[in-house]
Amino acid sequence: MGLFRRVSSIFESKVNKLLDQFEDPNATLDLSYEKMLDGLQDINRHLADVVTQQKQIELQMASVHKDIARRDEEARAALKMNREDLAKAALERKHQSTEQLTQLQQAAENITAQVERLKDAKRRFEERMNSFKTQKEVAKASYKAAQAQVKMGESLTGISRQLGGVSDALRRANDKTEQMSARAAAVESLMDEGILDDPLDGRDKTERELDKLKRQSAVDDDLKRLRKELGS
Repeated sequence: MGLFRRVSSIFESKVNKLLDQFEDPNATLDLSYEKMLDGLQDINRHLADVVTQQKQIELQMASVHKDIARRDEEARAALKMNREDLAKAALERKHQSTEQLTQLQQAAENITAQVERLKDAKRRFEERMNSFKTQKEVAKASYKAAQAQVKMGESLTGISRQLGGVSDALRRANDKTEQMSARAAAVESLMDEGILDDPLDGRDKTERELDKLKRQSAVDDDLKRLRKELGS
C-alpha cells in the first residue's frame, strides 16, 4: 500500500509539472476578469428584469386609482337618479379595487427594496472589478518583468530551468489566490439578489367574511357621505 501511494505521488507530480508548462498566469488573470464582466452583465439583466416588474406594478396602480375614481363618480350619478342599488354596486366595486390597490402598494414596496439591493450589489461588484483589474495589470507587469529577469539570469549564469520553475510556481500560486478571492467576492455580491413572490390571499373563510362585512360597512358610510354632499 505504501508503494502504491508513492507511485501515485510521483505520477501526480509529473502531471502537475506538465500542466505548469502549458499554463500562462497572465491568460488566467485575463480569463478571470472576463468572467467578472460576464457576472456584471448578469447583474444588469437581473436589475433590468426587476425594474420592468416595478414599472408594471406602477402602471397597474395608476389604472386602479382611475378605477376607484370612476366608481365613485358612478355612485354619485346613480344617487342623483335615485338608484341606490346601482350606487351600492358601484361602491362595492370601488372597495374591491381599493383592496387590490393595497396589495399592489405592498408589492411595489417589496420590488423597490429589491431594486435598491441590486443597485447596491452592482456598485460593490463594480468596485471589486476595478480593484481586481488594477491588481491584474500590476501582477501581469510584475510577472513579465520577473520572467524577463529569470531568462536573463539563466542566460548569464546558467541557472537551471528547474530552479526557475520554483519561482514561477510561487508566482502562479499567488495569482491563483487573487483569482479565487475575486471570484468569491463576485459570488458574495450576486447573493444579494432577492426573489419576489406574487401576493397571495392567505385568508381563511372567517377572515374573508369579516373583510366583506367591513367593505359593506364602508359602502354604507360612503352612501351617507354622498347623500350629505348632495343634500348640501
